[in-house]
Amino acid sequence: MRSEDAPVAAAPVPPLRPPRVDPGALAAKLARIQPQWPKSRYPVAPAARGIDCRRVKCVALTYDDGPGQYTGKLLDILARYNARATFFVVGQMVAGDGPNNLRRMVTEGHEIGNHSWSHAQLTALSDAGIRGELGRTQQIVHYMTGRWMTVMRPPYGSTNQRVAAVARSKGLAQILWSLDTMDWRDRDSVVVTRRATGATPGSIVLMHDIHGTTVEAAPHVLERLTAAGYTFVTLSEMYGKLTPGKEYFGETEPARQAAGNGRTSDRLKNKGSRT
Repeated sequence: MRSEDAPVAAAPVPPLRPPRVDPGALAAKLARIQPQWPKSRYPVAPAARGIDCRRVKCVALTYDDGPGQYTGKLLDILARYNARATFFVVGQMVAGDGPNNLRRMVTEGHEIGNHSWSHAQLTALSDAGIRGELGRTQQIVHYMTGRWMTVMRPPYGSTNQRVAAVARSKGLAQILWSLDTMDWRDRDSVVVTRRATGATPGSIVLMHDIHGTTVEAAPHVLERLTAAGYTFVTLSEMYGKLTPGKEYFGETEPARQAAGNGRTSDRLKNKGSRT
């Protein structure tokens, strides 16, 4: 039996564990407390619209090869009509243009797609070359916007199993088209308007925001298709979940065959023009 004066052993104290903290929530809390606290430099996209293109007449307007000197004007026009589009950007053009147009695309609900770094014919490159063309463009767009692209369009519509495999590895669905306005060849806003307004529900319309005549046609295209009851959607809005590596042509089977059988070769004959 121990003496009353003997020391009593203290109970072991468990080690302190810091509480789990969500870094994003902490940063937001500190930003509210301290207005000078640095906030994210990345743009914030609007909430998803939840459009069901099985019930609504949808059309996807797509613009390739930018951003360039006319892109800002095109964004102004799209904003007036509350229209959303998909921009397939070239990495070199992004590097020269800077972040402003890309960040505006995000904040106004447009979709950004990968159109390679240098507009190279991907099927003529090695696997490493394809990875470089797509990977560099993924990186620069992510650096400027904080977003990873999930769609790509192979330059000239030229793709094969190797391109599909690289696209799949990078989480990119391949987007072709069902309606080619040929605006890269016919620099006439009236002609571009007439061809673009021939869209049917589910059409993917191919245009280029590097051509002033295409941007001049934009308000006429938007006005006429709006009057015909169309809603202008991004590719992700049209299809929902897109499968990486898979090719999407729009909803019209004859157009799918035309895009697959004729247009790629025609466009490769005209490599001198940006397409």
